[in-house]
Amino acid sequence: MSATIDLNSDLGESYGAWEMGEDETMLGLVSSANVACGFHAGDPAGILRTLKGAAARGVAIGAHVSYPDRGGFGRRAMDVASEDLRADVIYQIGALKGLAAVAGTRVTYVKPHGALYNTIASDPRQGRDVVEAILAADPSLVLMCLANAPLVQLAEDAGLKTVSEAFADRAYTPEGTLVSRRETGAVIHDPALVAERMARLAATGEIEAVDGSIVRLKADSICVHGDSPGAVSIAKAVRERLEADGIAIRPFVAA
Repeated sequence: MSATIDLNSDLGESYGAWEMGEDETMLGLVSSANVACGFHAGDPAGILRTLKGAAARGVAIGAHVSYPDRGGFGRRAMDVASEDLRADVIYQIGALKGLAAVAGTRVTYVKPHGALYNTIASDPRQGRDVVEAILAADPSLVLMCLANAPLVQLAEDAGLKTVSEAFADRAYTPEGTLVSRRETGAVIHDPALVAERMARLAATGEIEAVDGSIVRLKADSICVHGDSPGAVSIAKAVRERLEADGIAIRPFVAA
């Protein structure tokens, strides 16, 4: 059993009068915040507020980089040229670093968002582009990856540190990938069920797939999506269950 584990969430995704998630409340529950960089969501003022809130609570900051896709919330796959993709990632990291410095905190890792996250998990070309962009922007940053994905080895072979994560509120295929959001049951909404699944994962490294089979995952971080209905209840249930089992919630990189 792990003595500690990280709990992360996607935050800073509101845009102007359009509000997404409950950042202030979630920042009291998670240990790491994947903060939007403006390409899929998030306006500068809102991002800065989220960063200040994270700094006040000692929550670690990750750059939640995305394809340039506000209209699709970053969930539409794109065949972006390597030169453009690398520049996009560098640009987003730089923007968040600037805002983080003003907020009195720093960016310590990168977690790609949505379609970019899913694509680079197994696409070597785009995966290399993102890895090269991070190394160019700041080689001390850690790349957060889907547990068991080929991207983990690709990044580590290039000299980039990684941390693997599992998703608390998402269903898994027997192959260890996430069930597409287009499929029924892709998102799990029952806080008690989610908490039980994450307690089992932390204790045994196992999670049940949609067909009832068991998938083994080595994960040092657990994600609760900030935009999921009932996200706060889910995060609270997961945190309380893990702490009851003697597992401390701490960031994998110091804030």
